[in-house]
Amino acid sequence: MDIRTAQLHLETSKLMGVDFLPVGEAAQVNETSAQAPPTDKQSLLDTLQQIHKTTCPHCTDATAHTQTVFGFGNPNASLMFIGEAPGIEEDAQGVPFVGPAGQKLDQIIGAMGLRREDVYITNVLKSMPLDNRTPLPTEVEQCGTFLKQQIDIIDPEVIVALGSPATKYLLNTTQGISRLRGTWGVYEKYPVLPTFHPAYLLRNYTTQVRQQCWSDMQLVIARLGL
Repeated sequence: MDIRTAQLHLETSKLMGVDFLPVGEAAQVNETSAQAPPTDKQSLLDTLQQIHKTTCPHCTDATAHTQTVFGFGNPNASLMFIGEAPGIEEDAQGVPFVGPAGQKLDQIIGAMGLRREDVYITNVLKSMPLDNRTPLPTEVEQCGTFLKQQIDIIDPEVIVALGSPATKYLLNTTQGISRLRGTWGVYEKYPVLPTFHPAYLLRNYTTQVRQQCWSDMQLVIARLGL
């Protein structure tokens, strides 16, 4: 168990009213009378979400959003999609990728032989930026800490970075998405495949861009053995 996960276990215990964990003989005495706090991935994500709401240095100061949008999908997913930030529809519903770009992402996921419920979808930012603009590097850094913890909990086999902000953050690069897409990178131990954001795909719905996007997804399909 890594340090971040251990900290989340502790926070889970506190939220459930447990402020100490018995050890030794005391643990043996209370073994049948007390239940250990939940340690499954969904419980850890729920705890992280609660912590995020009150401690994220970006989201607690931001004013443009009505609610934070933490993530959606299978906490045990082998494939994780990471975009840049919630938009107007996502802010209204509290779910990532539900607007037009989300519908296009659903089509892409379906073409891969998967459902939205099979993967995990989130953004670097958990709240909509002012005027629904592209996230600033400072905002990405502030919110990114919680994204990293999400990744640690889900522990996917592959990450797909949708668009430039997510790609630049995960791969610690200043290069643009047009140069990086379709080429594997690594975030810590996780393979990262950058590709175009679905919103870009909708704005530039050319045969070339669609072929490039599908070519990227074929790399993911092969990597996961789908």
